[in-house]
Order: sequence, then structure tokens, then C-alpha cells
Amino acid sequence: MSFYHAAANTTLFAHVFYIAFVVFGLILTWLGIVFRWQWIRNRWFRGVHLTMIAIVVFEAWVGIVCPLTTLENWFRKKSGQSVYDGDFIAIWLHDIIFFDAAPWVFTCGYTLFGLGVLATLWFAPPNWRSKIHTNQVLGQNGLGS
Repeated sequence: MSFYHAAANTTLFAHVFYIAFVVFGLILTWLGIVFRWQWIRNRWFRGVHLTMIAIVVFEAWVGIVCPLTTLENWFRKKSGQSVYDGDFIAIWLHDIIFFDAAPWVFTCGYTLFGLGVLATLWFAPPNWRSKIHTNQVLGQNGLGS
């Protein structure tokens, strides 16, 4: 296996993990709302999650091809590949995240998904302030001094 072939597969795995974080992040956030899990209010988790879907929605509306897709295709071309040949997992992962549909279908889907993420900010707002910062502002017992 060439360096470029391995790099293409690594890029594909990174793409799948990106998608999985966005999709499962929303599912876990909604479950967290129902089951009152406090960890879903983590500001870093929510901020990264919102940023990731915002990038996807922006790319869809502007018509930008995902940079991970472009990079993977470049690596595949450099390795002499035109299609997936021989790597079962790469074929399987590629088929999961890429399918044929009109561009408006993807734009609508990404936009609705992004709105779902935004809705979670209203239903379960993240804790934007850390406990340390809050204790410094309010005093150690949280009531002021």
C-alpha cells in the first residue's frame, strides 16, 4: 500500500469520525435533555459540535465541496486509484457517507440538522461559564461575599 493510498484511507476515516461526532453529538444531546445528563451542557462539547455543523451548513449553502472529500480524492488520484479497490472497510465507509442525490437535498438536510443543533441551545443551554469563574465572581459558596 502506498503512502497516498494510506493517506486517502486515513482522510476517509477522519471524514467518517467528523460525521459521526456531528450526528451522534446531536442524538446524545437530545437524549441528555430527556434524561437530564449534565455533561451535555459542557461548553466545549457544545461549542465544537455547533461549529462543526455550522461549517457543513456553510459549505452546502455556498456550494463548497468538503475539503476532506477534496483531499481524499487528491490522495486517491496520486496513488493511481480511480475507484476503491481492495479495501473493504474503505469501500464500506465511502458508501455510507457518499450517495447520489440532488444538491438541494443535501443543503436542506444539513440546514435542518443545523437548526436541530441550534434548538438544543434553547432546550439545554450549555454552561458557558466554568465553575471556577462562577465561584470567583459569586464567592466560594456561590452567594457572594
